Amino acid sequence: MHESIQVKNITKTYDKVIALNSINFEVEKGELFGLIGPDGAGKTTLLRILTSLLVPDSGEAFMNGYHVVKDYKTIRNIAGYMPGRFSLYQDLTVEENLEFFATTFGTTISENYDLIKDIYIQIEPFKTRLAGRLSGGMKQKLALSCALIHKPEILVLDEPTTGVDAVSRKEFWEMLIRLKNQGITIIVSTPYMDEAGMCDRVALMQKGDILQIDTPEDIAGQFAKKVFAVKAENVYNLLRDIQAFEHTHSVYPFGEYLHYISKTTSNIKEELSNYLDSKNHKSVKIMTVKPDIEDCFMELMTKTVNNGE
Repeated sequence: MHESIQVKNITKTYDKVIALNSINFEVEKGELFGLIGPDGAGKTTLLRILTSLLVPDSGEAFMNGYHVVKDYKTIRNIAGYMPGRFSLYQDLTVEENLEFFATTFGTTISENYDLIKDIYIQIEPFKTRLAGRLSGGMKQKLALSCALIHKPEILVLDEPTTGVDAVSRKEFWEMLIRLKNQGITIIVSTPYMDEAGMCDRVALMQKGDILQIDTPEDIAGQFAKKVFAVKAENVYNLLRDIQAFEHTHSVYPFGEYLHYISKTTSNIKEELSNYLDSKNHKSVKIMTVKPDIEDCFMELMTKTVNNGE
């Protein structure tokens, strides 16, 4: 398979803070590749380097064979970039923004309308509305349309679903999958672990390092420990007490439950139940759950901390 993106030993520091620590990975042509991690992981810095907006301290990267520093003019033509913050012109209408971006790249809306049709058709009824007055989900669709209007070979999206509602998030990922099926290579960053499952492969990032790269299924499948979902009336006290439990390996919030992993391998449920009874917790519910990518990420972070990295 032909690599669409190649990242080789990319390092970037801000003052004394290491934003990227000798990062290496490749993205195949037509792949939907996710950078998964919290704020401060280095995702935005990496995407800005790939789109030629930042120069790395060392290492090099290529987009469809073009060097991101030496061939920056070509990079800006073959890549569509959607930054994390809404960066379109708030005082221009929806249609004016799209026309501006099309003209900048020497094309027209009609020439590439087929590529953006599925997305733009949802906001076209509001084409005379100022961009600054759009809802979060509509701003997102306009920004994606503007990033696509010059028919890029690679789409680079920095946390595109942050701050939008769950329905808009779902719709957005459905759009990305349709674009991927048209042969566009997509690299997308997100702090939402549930979005990782929509990617072909993901890189789990933390503090400038890549902890693991694999398919979401394989990452979750490699998790060897038992995971328990725990719930009680007072979640704050529950978390505090489980953190203090001598057999606790890790515990963290997961929706309305806590996910608990024990240092022991037998009688885990019974031991935890007895302990919580002794702490007078009410309506306690403990059940075994299948590990997902967030459990794997938290475990990798625990290992990193324990190794003193």
